[in-house]
Amino acid sequence: MEHTVITNSVNDILTELKTNAAKPLGQAKAMPRKMYQSESILELEKEKIFKDGWICVGRTQDIPNVGDYLTWKILDEPVLVARRPDGEVAAYSNTCRHRMMLLLEGKGTCKRIVCPYHAWTYDLSGQLIGAPYMNKTDDFNKKDISLPEIRSEIWHGWIYLTLNPNARPVHEKLANLTPLIERYNCENYVGIVLKDTVWNCNWKLLAENFMEGYHLPVAHKATVGAFCPLDETEFSDVDEADENFTYQTYTKDKEAPVGTAHPSNTSLEGKWRITSVLPTIFPSHMFSLAPDHLWYLSIQPIGVDKVRIRHGAAIAPEVLENLSDPDASLGEIREFLAKVQEEDRFVVEGMQQGTAGDLSGSGQLSWLEREVNDFTKYIARKL
Repeated sequence: MEHTVITNSVNDILTELKTNAAKPLGQAKAMPRKMYQSESILELEKEKIFKDGWICVGRTQDIPNVGDYLTWKILDEPVLVARRPDGEVAAYSNTCRHRMMLLLEGKGTCKRIVCPYHAWTYDLSGQLIGAPYMNKTDDFNKKDISLPEIRSEIWHGWIYLTLNPNARPVHEKLANLTPLIERYNCENYVGIVLKDTVWNCNWKLLAENFMEGYHLPVAHKATVGAFCPLDETEFSDVDEADENFTYQTYTKDKEAPVGTAHPSNTSLEGKWRITSVLPTIFPSHMFSLAPDHLWYLSIQPIGVDKVRIRHGAAIAPEVLENLSDPDASLGEIREFLAKVQEEDRFVVEGMQQGTAGDLSGSGQLSWLEREVNDFTKYIARKL
């Protein structure tokens, strides 16, 4: 996809990015179009962002019982996350120590991890416990072999992994966000959707789309846009930017059909019973947290025009407990969220096509796109 002229102009792209990132929101533009097209920029992002930082792979509620597991990738690194017999969540390389076969796929439950190639078997702590027909191999000892453990941390029910042994702990990086999040007790929300897909767009276009509310009444007029009129009094501003995340809050009418606290919710008070928080935790974890539900994306670049997406949704336990027909209600919620996803897919894949044109260029941002400007500043700092 990339031409030599793009490869040779990485410094020019980054200079334009840095210049734009230095501007206040009232003068700022979106990132230069080549940020979404350049293979060289993507390689920088892999090294300086994804191999360096913390990546969300899901929620602890997705693996509630011993032996439950999730799989994911950090760039090209296959990883698995499992609930160990001691109840703790741990992450490991998802490749066999014999011939590098993938061990597990998707989401499921197992008593032990068995390689589908030669049946090398590991316990839930990653220790090799079985290796058929290795009795004639010199100096072979199962006790010396285990799956490499990957650094992990739990933050309010979210599971984070990093390939960087020196990365600052998540709870420190997100300390300024914690007071806003902890009041919702979102670690107790019950998962109802967990789906992995691939879209044809640059990962940054998807991230930027999720974090701004400007597009809601237009791109989502048939779904969430109906509940989100653009009113300056309903969208918050953030007093001080943080280098690790950005967010907005959105206050709904107390009679809104979704996004407000259930009457049996006794933990949220005042405006927080009708307020949603929409954080983007850099680089690639975004969620919308309401008093009655949450939904989220965790994304990974595959190429300049392809992104791997983990999409999840959950509802507050008191909401689930009071559904008169849970199967029907949850089916409707899943169908609704699927429509929202397709609306987003249409616009981000359309923007990806637009960035390929030589006549394309980024325009000035709206006040409703402050987080996009925060994201631009983050990318400029990292690259």
